[in-house]
Amino acid sequence: MDIQQGRAIDGIVARLPQAYPGPGGAVAVVQQGRVLVRHAWGMADPARRLPFTTETVVPVCSVTKQFTCALMLALHGDAAALDGDVRAALPGLAGPVPTAAQLAANQSGIRDYWALTVLCGADPEGVFTPADAAAMTAAVRSLQFAPGTRYAYSNLNFRILGDILERRAGLPLGELLADRILAPAGMETARWQPDTSLPLPGGAVGHEGTAATGFFPAVNRIHWSGDAGLCATLEDMIAWERQIDRTRDDPASLYARLSAPVAFGDGRPARYGMGLARTPVFGRIVTGHGGALRGWRIRRLHVAAARLSVVVLFNHDHDAHAAALSVLAAALGVPEPSWPSDGDAADHAGNWFDAETGLVLTARAEGGRVLARFGGAEAALAPAADGIARSLDMTLRRQGDDLHLDRPGDNLGRALTRLDRPQAVDLAGRYRSDELDATLDVDSFGGVYHAGFTGRLGQGAWKPLQPAGGECWIMPDPRAMDSAPPGAWTLRLRREGGRVAGVTAGCYIARGVDFRRIG
Repeated sequence: MDIQQGRAIDGIVARLPQAYPGPGGAVAVVQQGRVLVRHAWGMADPARRLPFTTETVVPVCSVTKQFTCALMLALHGDAAALDGDVRAALPGLAGPVPTAAQLAANQSGIRDYWALTVLCGADPEGVFTPADAAAMTAAVRSLQFAPGTRYAYSNLNFRILGDILERRAGLPLGELLADRILAPAGMETARWQPDTSLPLPGGAVGHEGTAATGFFPAVNRIHWSGDAGLCATLEDMIAWERQIDRTRDDPASLYARLSAPVAFGDGRPARYGMGLARTPVFGRIVTGHGGALRGWRIRRLHVAAARLSVVVLFNHDHDAHAAALSVLAAALGVPEPSWPSDGDAADHAGNWFDAETGLVLTARAEGGRVLARFGGAEAALAPAADGIARSLDMTLRRQGDDLHLDRPGDNLGRALTRLDRPQAVDLAGRYRSDELDATLDVDSFGGVYHAGFTGRLGQGAWKPLQPAGGECWIMPDPRAMDSAPPGAWTLRLRREGGRVAGVTAGCYIARGVDFRRIG
C-alpha cells in the first residue's frame, strides 16, 4: 500500500462517524493477512457510557450464514449429503423438493419466514420462539418458484440447514460452530446467542432513530438459528479474514469451497451461494455478506484477487454496505461505482406489474434519479441517455408500452406491463390462507381500505392499502420482526363471475400466498 492509498483509507475511515452518524461503530481493513486499519468510535451504550471498542461483542446477524455453510462442509464434505434430510424437514411440500445446495444458494423457492410472520399476525416487537420456527417450517406446502430457476433471499433456507446439522450431530449448533469453525479460525471471543432478547456480553446495545430524531434502544425478541445467531467482535472478524488469507492457496479450504462459482439450473452464473454473495464491483468479484437486526448493521467484503477484506460494524441502522464499499474503494485505489444520469427519469415512472412474480414495481422520478421498489427496499437508479436506468443490481428499460426489468443476480429478466387506473371494487371481506392457517380482513374506514392479518403469531395491526392500478393494491410494510422488512406487499385480486373471490399476497422474498374469500 503506497502513501497516497494509505491517506485515502485514513480519510474515509475518519469520515465514517459523520457520514453514518450513530452511537458507535468499528471498521477493519485487512490485506495480505496484515491489519491496515482497526478502528472503533463512539458508544456501545451511551446510557451507561460504555465506549465502542474493537472488542465490543455485536450480533453479526446474517453474516452467520456463511459459517453455517462452512460447518455443513466441515461436517459432511458435500451439501448433497443433506438432501435426504431436507426432504424429511419438508414433509408437506408438494412437487419437487430443493436440494441442500439450493437452500444454501437461496435458489430453493422456499418463502422467507420472517416475511411470512407479517401474514401470520406478528407484532414487530413480539416474541418468536424455536417452536414458532418449527411450525412455520412444517407448514411449507408450496414454493414460490421451481428450485434452481431463480434467486430469492430466504432466511428459512439456513434455519432448515442449521436444524439438520444439530439433529445429525446430536449437539447444539453453537457447540459445533465453536469446535469446528470458530476455534480453528482464532475467533476467540465469538459466541453463539440466537435469542435476540438476551443482553449481549459486554453490554452493547443496538439503536434505532436518526441524528435528527435522536437514538433509542431497539427492541428485538426473535430467536433465530442457522440464518443468524453468531455474535463476534471486530477482532474476531479480523481473525476470520486472516484465516481466509492464510488458506487462500488451498483449494480444499473452507472459504475456497464457500466462494466457488455457483450456477442456476439453466447454467447461468449465480451471484449467491453457500451463504455468500458474489458481486462484480470495481471490475473485481467481491464476496461477502451483510447482517441486520433492528439497531444493528454489519458488512464484510472480500476481494480474493487483491487479498483484501473490509469489515464494518454499526450499532445503529445506517447503511453499513455503502460504508464498506467506500472503504473498499479507497483501499483498492479506485473510484466508487457511479453511472451517468443524463436521461429522463420520468420515462420510467409509474406502476408496473410482473405476471411471473405477481408483484408491482413502483417507480418515481426524484432528483434526476429513478426510485424503484420491487417488493423490497427502494433502489436508486441512474437514467442514461440510452433510455436505460441502472444501479449495481438491476436495470430498467422502456420497451414501447412495457418496462423491461433485468436483475441478473436473481436470474430474472422480464417485461412488465403498466397498470391502468384502479377499478372500483368492493374489496372488503375476510380471506383465508390454508397453507399459513391465517386470515386476512379488509375493511374501509372513511373511504380508505385497510388490511389486517391474524394467525399463529397473533392479530396484526391494520395497515392502509394503496390502489396500484388494475386489480392490484399495495400494502406498505416498513416494519416487521426482521430488520429488513418486506417494504411493500402486492395484493392482487382474483375474481370469479365478476366477484372478488380471493387475494394473492406477495413480496419479493415471499411471493404468491393465496387467500380465498370466506366472508
